[in-house]
Amino acid sequence: MPGLVVFGRRWAIGSDDFVLPGAFELFVRLVWWIGILVLYAVHKGQFNCPGGGLLHSYLLGLLILLASIICALSALVYISMQGTISNPGPRKSLPKILYTRLLLYFPEFIWAVVGAVWVSDNSVQCEKTVINGIIGTVIASWIIIIFTIIGVIIVFDPLGGKKTFYLPDGVSRNLESSQSGQLLYNVKTSATRVWEKRIRLLCCCIVQDDDHRVAFTSIAELFRNYFSDTDLVPSDIAAGLILLHQEQDKMENCPKEPEEVLCHSPSSLVTNDLDVELESAAHYMLFAAAAYGWPYYVYTNPYTALCKLNGDCCRNTPTDCDITGSDRHNFHFGSILKITGLQYRDFIHISFHNKIYEIPFFVALDHKKEAIVVAVRGTLSFEDILTDLSADCEDLTLEDVLENGFVHKGITQAASYIYQKLINDGILNQAFTIAPEYKLVIVGHSLGGGTASILAIMLRNSFPTLRCYAFSPPGGLLSKSLADYTKHFIVSVIVGKDLVARLSMPNMEDLKRRIVRIVANCNRPKYQILLRGCWYEVFGGDPDDFPTELDGRNQDALTQPLLAEESLMVHRSPSYNALEEDSHLNSPPQYPHLYLPGKIIHIVEECSSRRLCSSDLKYTARWSNETVFSSILISPKMITDHMPDVVLKALNSLSQEHGSCVSC
Repeated sequence: MPGLVVFGRRWAIGSDDFVLPGAFELFVRLVWWIGILVLYAVHKGQFNCPGGGLLHSYLLGLLILLASIICALSALVYISMQGTISNPGPRKSLPKILYTRLLLYFPEFIWAVVGAVWVSDNSVQCEKTVINGIIGTVIASWIIIIFTIIGVIIVFDPLGGKKTFYLPDGVSRNLESSQSGQLLYNVKTSATRVWEKRIRLLCCCIVQDDDHRVAFTSIAELFRNYFSDTDLVPSDIAAGLILLHQEQDKMENCPKEPEEVLCHSPSSLVTNDLDVELESAAHYMLFAAAAYGWPYYVYTNPYTALCKLNGDCCRNTPTDCDITGSDRHNFHFGSILKITGLQYRDFIHISFHNKIYEIPFFVALDHKKEAIVVAVRGTLSFEDILTDLSADCEDLTLEDVLENGFVHKGITQAASYIYQKLINDGILNQAFTIAPEYKLVIVGHSLGGGTASILAIMLRNSFPTLRCYAFSPPGGLLSKSLADYTKHFIVSVIVGKDLVARLSMPNMEDLKRRIVRIVANCNRPKYQILLRGCWYEVFGGDPDDFPTELDGRNQDALTQPLLAEESLMVHRSPSYNALEEDSHLNSPPQYPHLYLPGKIIHIVEECSSRRLCSSDLKYTARWSNETVFSSILISPKMITDHMPDVVLKALNSLSQEHGSCVSC
């Protein structure tokens, strides 16, 4: 940080990112050079074979070339090790060394071609050992050249060459406003176009229509807005996440505030209510997991699932079961039957249809709980990811509901699609005709949990007794008024440090500011942060003390002023400067705060060892509130805690523990 500027453009790599890859290549080159030197010394004076003269010249030239590359790599690694992330001054000579190293690729390429020609010459009759050594040299040269080209492609920044303008402090922004406004518009358009091309490339395997194109543009603008006001390279983000994780672990060891202790110490009445909800949640999580179909069933039963499903694939689907969408070989439906334990006749409607804003769901009769269950599937396809990322806010307007507010746009459209299917197609009427005394329960996990929550809000007036269980729903879902309104009929279940439950645009902005602040104030070189961080994540230990750049030294000792977080957020690189004129570290958030739906049950894993836990895990559950999830927590389990099998395992563990206590 900032991104390295060479050849007149910015690249998505920092000047301190050459330590680890450079050290690895340096090791390879040293071993290579020693091997060639030994080969040359052993066979010196034995180059009288046909083609031996060329071989002698080739080996001498290769030794000189490798020695030059080793010297350039040593200087590159040494310079890259200097300074810190926020103090790149000691590395100001690195571009010159990098130019030298890149120039050495031309003679290396020529030498690789010469070696390949010599090896392919049938008239060469030198010793087999020498020929094999040259073949290995040629292969190694081409491998390094190919990986270098791939690396250049990876760190290439399409916006790195964009010329933008800087407005000095004290200069009125009204000067030449039309020219600057046009330039600002051009830069924004270019940035949006670049992100849109990236998204299209990732989604190249799906059929794209008008809805997809609108979603691509909306998501591209979201990414452009998020990344426009910083000059972070990917390794800076990785270092920041490592430092934040260690800082977070230090904070967790501190004594809790009295208010937090009181909040987490509910009365016995509340505890009894929690036990009842946990038992119901464990039951309905099976339906939410079953909505994923055969991928979830195979994932949780990797050795026996295919054999069991193959036994059912030839069965004909009953005609009285309404199924839409493709379910080749009956794998999805067979998996749902095995996960839920229901019969064919218990299903009213099953939809496997999937496109953007239209996600699969099923409606079934749960005789054990006397409920009509609507289970919505979570994220499982590129279309679902596009629905997730359509994170703009829109108004949710409902009749006879005073607590209207903002909601997640993509998830709301998915809920509207299911609402129209349930009401307009008479699916719920058919279900209640069969079981009029049953209650309505809506469940879902992840994207399905968010969709189920908004669907429950839409159906609340028509079915006042409905209940909704949202497992690991997205954090940026409902405005405060709607979140409070849903506490009467929605229960959200969150496990551990689940990332998705804390995922919202304000939380992402907060994470970005925390990363910038902590990397700007840390006096560790980046390579040390990454190496110590990997050791800490794998083997544990004590978190770092996070000394700042100014600790223990004078300001005059620095080779140049620090890039404080204010500067990193405002004085951006030429590629991204002026994308947002009013973007500032302390500026008001661009996106409103959205919250988790309903009452929140937070399940936390108890384990004596922080790193490697035994298979016999224990969990505790407590009622929580939305403010606990107002910040993204960094943890190795921030992804796994979101997985449906982990949620189901935690709920089953708590339900069984409660059952054993009741028996005692």
